Amino acid sequence: MTIQDLPQSESFGERRLQKFENRDYVSMTMEFRCNLRCVHCMIEGTMDRLAPEPMSRFDDLLALNARERRWKGLVLTGSEITLRRDLPDLARRARDSGFQHVRIQSHGMHLADEAYARKLVDAGVDEYFISVAGSDAQSHDSITTVPGSFEKTLRGLEILDDIEGVVTITNSVVTNRSFRLIPAIVERLGHLKRLTQMEFWVYWPMSESDEKDLLASHAEIAPHLRAALARARALGRGVEVKNFPQCMLGDDAAALTNTQPQLFTDPAFWPEFMRNGFYQCLFRDRCASVECLGLSTAYIAKYGYDEKLLRPLTSVSASGL
Repeated sequence: MTIQDLPQSESFGERRLQKFENRDYVSMTMEFRCNLRCVHCMIEGTMDRLAPEPMSRFDDLLALNARERRWKGLVLTGSEITLRRDLPDLARRARDSGFQHVRIQSHGMHLADEAYARKLVDAGVDEYFISVAGSDAQSHDSITTVPGSFEKTLRGLEILDDIEGVVTITNSVVTNRSFRLIPAIVERLGHLKRLTQMEFWVYWPMSESDEKDLLASHAEIAPHLRAALARARALGRGVEVKNFPQCMLGDDAAALTNTQPQLFTDPAFWPEFMRNGFYQCLFRDRCASVECLGLSTAYIAKYGYDEKLLRPLTSVSASGL
């Protein structure tokens, strides 16, 4: 199963905590270079041999959407999409082909150049999915391994915050180096008025083992994650959680959504991705969740099956459980 095959989260009805419908978007990987070296990078071992989508496929996607209006938004992604000099042109062409929204996924550092940020906005990029690894310069920069990266990312978010028509989304990867920081990340970004949604992606290695020792136990993560969700909601943010047992989220179960926009990327990515071994759970055959990915092979090897913590959900309704 690939990301684009994962089920939609329609069963949560009115209690959906997400601001965006992933099915309204399509994503295309247009770059595989990056000028950060984040310790939790999933593709660092394959980045040099994965290829961005060719312009011919980009052209085909634009033509398809111009003809059928299949998607409302296009996500331009990559290891760091702002390294493409023609990014404004890509965005402009996407808007001309009928996409109502163009989103970039980025570490946000280049947006600290206000002229560049405004150039992207003028070209039609109205949504910015920005990675925030830590709650301050020390924690963030130690994870990205690039001094000054936090200052630039925060500055980029603040510049976007002053531009009309812009929406920002943040993503924080949850590892054993960052799970205690995530409530503080929410607080640190509390002043951003255009920050619409905050996402928390619990780390998994694209491997059968946790070679970097970055996996944290679900029991350790849960209280910090739920505190971050509560604070984000209090600030009026949408929230999404990826790759965490739904039954351990309690009243926050509706925050779990493992759906993604349909993704066009190098086919060589998928065999690596599937090494995670998701969907392992002792209760899988009697659990009503359609969102939960269960446990990964690497998690089980490190922490076991969490049989005393997990429980099968008997129903998933608008109340979350």
